[in-house]
Amino acid sequence: MEAVTFGVLGPVTAERAGAALALKGPRHRAVLARLLLARRRVVPLARLVEDLWDEPPPRAVGAVRTFVGDLRRALEPDRPPRAPARLLVTEGPGYALRAVPEAVDAWRFEAAVGRADRLPAVQAPDRLRAALGEWRGPAYADVGGAEWARGERSRLTELRLRAVERRAELLVELGRAAEAVPDLDAHLTEHPWREEAWRLLALALYRTGRQADALAVLRRARALLAGQLGVDPGPRLRRLEAGILAQDPGLDPPGEPAEAAARLWARATEAYDRTVAPGAHARLESTVGLLRSLAVTGAGGLEAAREHRTTAVAAAEETGDAELTARVIGAYDVPANWTRSDDPERARRIVEAAERTLAALPDDTTAEADRCRLLATVALESRGVRSPRGPRAADAAERIARRLDDPALLAFALNGVFMQSCTTAGLAPCRDATGAELVALATRHGLVNYAVLGHLIRLQARSALAGFTAADEHATAVDRLAERHERPLVAVFTDWYRALRRAATGSPYDSAEAAYRSAAARLDGAGMPGLERGLLPLALLGLRLARGRPAEVDPRADWGPYRPWAEPFALLADGRDAEARTALRALPEPPPDLLYEALCCAEAALALELGDGPALERTYGRLLPASGELAGAGSGLLTFGPVDDWLTAIRRALGPASAGPHQGGTRKPGTVRRSGGRQADPAAGHRPGGLPRCPPGTRRA
Repeated sequence: MEAVTFGVLGPVTAERAGAALALKGPRHRAVLARLLLARRRVVPLARLVEDLWDEPPPRAVGAVRTFVGDLRRALEPDRPPRAPARLLVTEGPGYALRAVPEAVDAWRFEAAVGRADRLPAVQAPDRLRAALGEWRGPAYADVGGAEWARGERSRLTELRLRAVERRAELLVELGRAAEAVPDLDAHLTEHPWREEAWRLLALALYRTGRQADALAVLRRARALLAGQLGVDPGPRLRRLEAGILAQDPGLDPPGEPAEAAARLWARATEAYDRTVAPGAHARLESTVGLLRSLAVTGAGGLEAAREHRTTAVAAAEETGDAELTARVIGAYDVPANWTRSDDPERARRIVEAAERTLAALPDDTTAEADRCRLLATVALESRGVRSPRGPRAADAAERIARRLDDPALLAFALNGVFMQSCTTAGLAPCRDATGAELVALATRHGLVNYAVLGHLIRLQARSALAGFTAADEHATAVDRLAERHERPLVAVFTDWYRALRRAATGSPYDSAEAAYRSAAARLDGAGMPGLERGLLPLALLGLRLARGRPAEVDPRADWGPYRPWAEPFALLADGRDAEARTALRALPEPPPDLLYEALCCAEAALALELGDGPALERTYGRLLPASGELAGAGSGLLTFGPVDDWLTAIRRALGPASAGPHQGGTRKPGTVRRSGGRQADPAAGHRPGGLPRCPPGTRRA
C-alpha cells in the first residue's frame, strides 16, 4: 500500500497516493497536528488532553482515545482487527506518529533548505524554490490559535522568510537579478519590515539597469521605517544607497560560475601575454597552478581545468624539453577519490604523454621527483582500467616518494595507490590504511586537499566494513574542512554517504529511495560525469535487490557504463530468458573500481534468476575475498547488501554436489583466515608505521 504523507504547511492534511484521507472533525486534525509537531516522539495522553481543551470535559480522556482510533482507521484502513498499529502507535503513557522524514511537508522543507546551504550556488536557487513550493498557507493553519503550536508556527515561518531571501540573494549573486525582483516585491508586500528584503530588491533592480527604481525602493524603505517604526535604515541599506549614488563598480552584476572561471582564465593569460612570451617555460608551469586551483571549485572550474590541462601538456611537449613537460604534467596534483575517469579519452592522452616523458627523462637521481609525479599521474589517470601498468606505476611512485621523504610528493603518490586498490574484491582494509596515512600526513604538513581526500577514503572503506560510527566521524570531519576551505564538491560525496547509510542500516525502503534521489540531485552541474552517469539507477537496483524486491530495471534510464549489467534484467522482465542468459555469459569482469563488488552482485542476481551454474561459480570466486563486507559500500555511495548473503545464496543454488575451489567456504590455497571471516594473504607485508600492505598481485602488480 502507498505510504501516507502529511501536510502542516497550510491546513493539516493526510494523503495516500494523492487522495486526501477523511480526518473527520477539527479535534481529529488537532490531535494529528500535535503528534506531527512532536516529530515521532511520544505525546502523553494527559498532555493531549491539556492541549486540546482549556478546560477539559469529564470524558476528555475517552474522547482523545476515540479520536486516535478514528485516525488509525483512516491512516491504516487495511490493518486487521487487533493487529498493532504501525503508524500511529501506543507507546508508554501516550501516542506517537512514526512518520518517515520524507512523509511530512515541514520536515521535507527543512531538510531541503539545509541541503541547499551545502549545494554549489548555481544549484541552490532551484532547490530552495522547490522547498518553498511545499507551502500551501500559514503553517498549522487549522490550529493557529493553539498555544502549543505558536512556537513551531513562528519558527517555520521565519525559516520560510529566510529561504525566500536567501534564494533572492543567490539569484542576485549569480547574475540572475531579474528573476529575484517579482518574488521580492510579493515578499515585501506581506512582510514590509524585512530590511534585508528591501536591500536585495534595490540591489536586484540596480543590477538589471533600473537605477532610479532602486533608489525609489530605498526611499520607500526609509520612509516606512522612520514613519511607522521611528528608526533609521540599518548600515547595509545606507551603504547600498551610497554605492548606487556613486555607481560603485563593486555593485556590478557577476556572471555565472562557469563564466567566472573563464574570465579568471582570460585575466591570467592576458597578464602572461603582457609579461611572458607565449610558450615560455614560466608561463606553462604557472598555468598549471591556476588549473589546479580551478579544479577544486567544481562545475565550470573543474571542466575548464580539464580542458586547458591537455592544451598545456601538448604545448609543453612541443618545446621538446622533457623536464619541463614532466613538471607541467606532474604539477596537476589535484586529489581524486572516484575510481572512474570523468573523461577517459583525455585521461588516455595524459597517460600517453606521461609515458613518453618518462622515457625521455634522464636516467639519474636529478629527475627522481619528476619521475615520481609522472608515475603517480599514470596511476591516477589509469583508474578504472584493467591493466598491470597502473598498479606498477603506483607502486613505483610510492617507493620513490618514501625514499625522497617529500610529504606532498608522498601524498600525490598515495592518491595513485588508492586509485589502483580495486583490482579485486575485499581490499577495503588496504584503502582504509591508505586513507589513514593520508589524513596523518596531510594534518602534519598542512595539505588541506589531501586531508579531505584521506577522510573521504576512510569514509568509503569504513562503510564497506559496516563501520558506520567511524564513517560518520570522517563525514563530519570532511564537511568541516570543506566549509572552512571552500571545497563545494565534498558535499556531493557526504550527501551520497548519508543516503547509503540510510539504505544500509534498515531505514524504510521509501525513505532510502528518497535519500538516493535527493543525493543524485546534487550531481547536476557538479562537473563529474564519471561519477554521475548511471549512479542513481544502479543505487536503486542495489536497494531493491538488497531488500529482496524484484529488480524492475528501466531500460530507458541513463545507465551509463553500467548498462551491460542492467540490460539482462530488462530481457528477463520481457520473458526473453535465452537472450538474458546470452547477455549474462557475455558480461566482462567488472572494471577495477569502487563498484566492483556491486557489479559482481548484480551479475550474481542474474545468475541466480537464470540458474546459470558457471556464472554463479565465477561470481562466487570474485566475491569471496570480500566476505564480511557490504557489497558496493566501499564506494561510499550505495550498497547491494552484505556480501555474505550473496555468497550463501550462491552456495545454496549450486548445491552440495557442486565441487569447486570456492565451495563451502573452502579457503584459497596459501591463505589464512582472519577473525571475522575475512581472508588475508600471509605473504602480505606491512607499510611503515605498521599499516597493512595490500596483497601482492593487486596493488603490487
